[in-house]
Amino acid sequence: MTIGGTIVVFVMVWWVCFFAVLPIGVRGQFEDGEPTPGTEEGAPSQPMLLKKVIWATIGAVILTAIAALVVPLLLAN
Repeated sequence: MTIGGTIVVFVMVWWVCFFAVLPIGVRGQFEDGEPTPGTEEGAPSQPMLLKKVIWATIGAVILTAIAALVVPLLLAN
């Protein structure tokens, strides 16, 4: 895979991983019992975005590395 192809694969995989981990561990404001005035009750009270960005990045690096190893093997045949 070229550098450009690797970057494209990484970005696509990162977004898929991010959307996969986004709902994990989210509690709505109504579950905590104290919704912030003017917001939707179902909005997350603590979205933990930095933690999810880190997990998405780790997952994307692993999956991109696997793709970088497998794609040349598939193209060699």
